[in-house]
Amino acid sequence: MYDTLLFLHVLGAFAMVGATVVYWAVMLAARGIDRPTALTPVFAPANAAIAAGSLMTLVFGIWLAIYLDGYEIWDGWILASLILWAASVELGRRGGARIATGSEGGDAPLAAALRDSRTTLMLVASSVALLLILALMIWKPGA
Repeated sequence: MYDTLLFLHVLGAFAMVGATVVYWAVMLAARGIDRPTALTPVFAPANAAIAAGSLMTLVFGIWLAIYLDGYEIWDGWILASLILWAASVELGRRGGARIATGSEGGDAPLAAALRDSRTTLMLVASSVALLLILALMIWKPGA
């Protein structure tokens, strides 16, 4: 059971991080072209992977913490990871919503949304939170 739970938890993490990397690559590429809306079809599968990965990491991570005798859900590194997870998901959702709203208006509004410092700040903060979660999962401070 442990191997299955760990596999699904890590698979969710790979989906989340991989889709975040794809999202950043497309977002940065879209900034430098005349028709950035041409790249927006890539956002939908990336958003789906982030959503599925987010859910998988949360569900199977909590299940692992309950299943294993060595960890408790209230361990500091697990609580910190849950808080960072919530922050990453919400910040990514807000930044993605700003980009989605811009893409509905066409190329000029999308280009403006992609260059907006608030959108970029939200996505950077979301990505940093993901990296911090990864560090907590690898080193498990205090465990």
